[in-house]
Amino acid sequence: MPSAPSKSLETFPNPQPERDYTIRIRVPEFTCLCPKTGQPDFAELTLEYVPEQHCVELKSLKTYVWSYRDEGGFHEAVTNRILGDLVEATAPRFMRLTAEFNVRGGIYTTVVVEHRAADWQPPQPVMLP
Repeated sequence: MPSAPSKSLETFPNPQPERDYTIRIRVPEFTCLCPKTGQPDFAELTLEYVPEQHCVELKSLKTYVWSYRDEGGFHEAVTNRILGDLVEATAPRFMRLTAEFNVRGGIYTTVVVEHRAADWQPPQPVMLP
C-alpha cells in the first residue's frame, strides 16, 4: 500500500540513552505553499539533535514533511511548527532545525530554531592538535 502524507511522528527507543551523540538528518525536498501567492516554496531542512529516550523514525518523518506540501505558511512559522512537533514527539536533550529556502523574488531565507532541555549541558568539544 502506498504511503500518504501524515502529521503523525513515530519514535523508537534511543539505543544509547546514556551517551550524548548527535543525529543529523537532511531533507532536501521540503515544499510548502506561500501563504500570500499560493506558489510553492522549496527548502532543504537539516535536523540535528541529541536524543534523550526517543529517536524519530525516518519513514514517519518523511510522511510528516510531505504533509506540508499543500499547506500555506510563512517560513518562520513553518520552521517553528516543525521543531515544536519534533520536540513534542521525541523530548530531546537538544534539537536544532535549519530551513534553507530557495530564492523567491531575489531573496533567500534561512530560519534556524533550537530547543534545549532545561537540565542538559552540552559536552565540552574536543580540540585535537
